Amino acid sequence: MNPWTGKAATVEEWLDMLRSHPEIMANVTHWHTQPAREARTVPFPERLAPKLEQALRSKGIHELYTHQAAAYRAVREGKHVVTVTPTASGKTLCYNLPVLQHLLADDSVRALYLFPTKALAQDQVAELQELANRMEADIKTHTYDGDTPPTVRQAIRNAGHIVVTNPDMLHSAILPHHTKWVKLFENVKYIVIDELHAYRGVFGSHVANVIRRFKRICKFYGSDPQFLCASATIRNPKEHAERLVGEPVELVDDNGAPSGEKHMVFYNPPVVNRQLGIRRSSVLESQRLAALLLKSGIQTIVFARSRVRVEILLTYLQELVKRELGPKSIRGYRGGYLPKLRREIEHGLRTGEIRGVVSTNALELGIDIGQLQACVLNGYPGSIASTWQQSGRAGRRHTSSVTFLVASSNPLDQYLIQNPDYFLGRPPEEARIHPDNLLILLDHVKCAAYELPFEAGDKFGGEKLTDLLEFLAEEKVLHQTGDRWYWMEQAFPANNISLRSAAQENFVIIDMTEGHKVIGEVDRFSAPTLIHEEAIYLHEGVQYQVEKLDYPEKKAYVRKVDVDYFTDANMAIELKVLQVDLERRSGRLLRQYGEVAVTSRPTIFKKIRMRTHENIGSGPIHLPEENLHTSGYWFSFAEEAEAGLSANDMQMALLGLANVLVHLAPLHLMCDPLDIRVVPQVKALHSKRPTIFFYDRYPGGIGLSQRLYEKHDELLAEAGRLMAGCGCMSGCPACVGPIEEVGLLGKELAQKLLAHAKEGAAT
Repeated sequence: MNPWTGKAATVEEWLDMLRSHPEIMANVTHWHTQPAREARTVPFPERLAPKLEQALRSKGIHELYTHQAAAYRAVREGKHVVTVTPTASGKTLCYNLPVLQHLLADDSVRALYLFPTKALAQDQVAELQELANRMEADIKTHTYDGDTPPTVRQAIRNAGHIVVTNPDMLHSAILPHHTKWVKLFENVKYIVIDELHAYRGVFGSHVANVIRRFKRICKFYGSDPQFLCASATIRNPKEHAERLVGEPVELVDDNGAPSGEKHMVFYNPPVVNRQLGIRRSSVLESQRLAALLLKSGIQTIVFARSRVRVEILLTYLQELVKRELGPKSIRGYRGGYLPKLRREIEHGLRTGEIRGVVSTNALELGIDIGQLQACVLNGYPGSIASTWQQSGRAGRRHTSSVTFLVASSNPLDQYLIQNPDYFLGRPPEEARIHPDNLLILLDHVKCAAYELPFEAGDKFGGEKLTDLLEFLAEEKVLHQTGDRWYWMEQAFPANNISLRSAAQENFVIIDMTEGHKVIGEVDRFSAPTLIHEEAIYLHEGVQYQVEKLDYPEKKAYVRKVDVDYFTDANMAIELKVLQVDLERRSGRLLRQYGEVAVTSRPTIFKKIRMRTHENIGSGPIHLPEENLHTSGYWFSFAEEAEAGLSANDMQMALLGLANVLVHLAPLHLMCDPLDIRVVPQVKALHSKRPTIFFYDRYPGGIGLSQRLYEKHDELLAEAGRLMAGCGCMSGCPACVGPIEEVGLLGKELAQKLLAHAKEGAAT
């Protein structure tokens, strides 16, 4: 069957036709096929409650996968457990089974389920409720989040057997008011933490401290719960779980779930200017592949790395397929959409009414959207773990699925698309947290002191607290009486501490086209570049112009417009070294790690034409600067004359090398590419030498730049290999950056600077 006819086709038929299509196959650099896998099962455990066994059989579950049985066994033995298997492998039953078994035997037992998002929590309640109904058991399962009506909250506190919530609510609404939750804290036997891999970086560091506070309150009430964790594949699941919960954990990773055949197609857009190394837009190629899939009746998810790309792809796709499928059959999905709209889209995907969705990584987590058949990744998601997680959203257990990884022009994408073995042969990245980051720790010590007084000798995690408590007493935050420290302010601190970022509050987007209607929100870090005045804000494929940004009140007022461009903004960054903590000399290179102060200010915005992506204008941005005290890693080169470069050549060389390194850095970090930033300086203030800085984009740092300090030699070696292997003559977006940015000799100068540093290292 011809995949371009618009008639429905199976994925296998569509792929057969694709293989015989030379125009597309010319851009395929690698085609990886993961064979189908049969299920490995074992009988239900002995002494499983008859009601529970009958309910499972009525759902078509007659045996357990090997990992489900292993997790159940470990929990019944009293161990803390982390189950790590791919998407759609039945991890939910690994914790639901032991919890429900215990609840059926003892009505007084309580369990707390933690999910990183409200959508996941609501999915879980629906599944638990269905099982309870099949068992005809009075097991009360409730979601406790910001949308829970006040009248229902008291009933949940008093009678909820399973309370399903998110870390933010545990942090700000449950722990500070634990005296209202006595029934839960006295009887809690299990705390379930699903999507464990989502708790990394600054968010994970905060959540580890929330769990420390939770355990402290449990101890006060005389309970000692078991932690039942589940995660998508990461390199260090046991270590990560143990750092997060502060307890030894049993790892269960022998996946017994079946899987259909999976195809991963590495796709590099064609070169349109070989001398300049310019390729056709990855957005346009992603749109093309997705449209071919959708017109053939194959339900498809497209992932893009930014909100703006999601909206641009959505606009293009809706135009391409509206005649065949209708505009409402293709929807967008991202952070910033309001909850009601997100639930509507999730429901449409499950029912099949929505045939295609364009999403940021918001749909990467295990929200129930059914099982789609195809996935198009517009650019490398930034980590191996995220790539497999996004790919896993496509594919039922017994049918084939396909994922296209469409490379953008950035160096990391080009490195991976031309070295697929690097991706396929490596394990996923580590999840890293830094719960003892002083700023994060201080916030949660305040919260913990409000919840229960501290006593001399108390620990919080692995840290002794005397110095921190004495500091807070000096600051008049705590009051010391004998060997005890008490909270002494009126308000409770958790209300002003965000777990998700350093930003305390999001900006709200208000549509003034017809009345004043809130249509979305943007975090504080993104606001200066996304919703400055005159910016084009894209929402569900519709264009809005920002007419006014009320920065103090965190509100952006927008109006619908019909223009053929979108906007992109530039930031000016100033950076100062405050303190050097680590230092290592290697020939002519000096690398250091320590504390830095960063000042960022948006400067200008560019208007970029739809489809052609040409620059058609610009304008200034008038917004206040943001200050950040964080950790950084940097390395300094010899002065220009010593390196044989003029001041201008040195500037181009530094910029080109920095462009390569900032894209390669995420290979070594399980983080969003925006979590780590790079700044080249021709004459650094602290040393007067040419220097390239990396810094963590969060107050105090979260360990990312320190990891790069350790991986310095490997990082520079990869940068050299990438530049040498790029086919362009003078520099291009796939290596040091476009000629317009780094000049005609940008690539040659960057290679010369790197070679000079290596020669020094060898002597």
